[in-house]
Amino acid sequence: MSTEARHGREGAAPVFRRELEFPMREEMDIVDITGELARVIAESGMGEGVATVFVPGATGAVTCLEYEPGVVADFQAAVERLAPREIDYEHNRLQADGNGHAHVRAGRIGPSLSIPFTGGEPTLGVWQQVVVVNCDNRSRRRRVVVQLVGA
Repeated sequence: MSTEARHGREGAAPVFRRELEFPMREEMDIVDITGELARVIAESGMGEGVATVFVPGATGAVTCLEYEPGVVADFQAAVERLAPREIDYEHNRLQADGNGHAHVRAGRIGPSLSIPFTGGEPTLGVWQQVVVVNCDNRSRRRRVVVQLVGA
């Protein structure tokens, strides 16, 4: 993990950046990172602003959902219906990695979120958590970039 705090040009809002890493299993492993996001916001010393959470890589994604076993299972099943693992993908014809479904899934879910924060805490609903999703067909250490703009 690395931390970088810097201030922009005169009059620009301060920016604080932190990279986190999470070991993840294959095929729709979902990890709740809400606590880590809250810690980054607290460490920044900023009270008000916007946090961008971004997952680099073409088979990783980030979203919000209620992180409980039923919702997690429902979400995984819905994503399987949306981009089934066992159908033909052009990517699999062109590449030997067999993860065409992972690219489609990650593209549909998306690589980033913007989350406002106030009072030094993320502005989330009671049952809303920020989660990272590994759509790939192999385990990975997913890197998550959290960048804050605020004061």
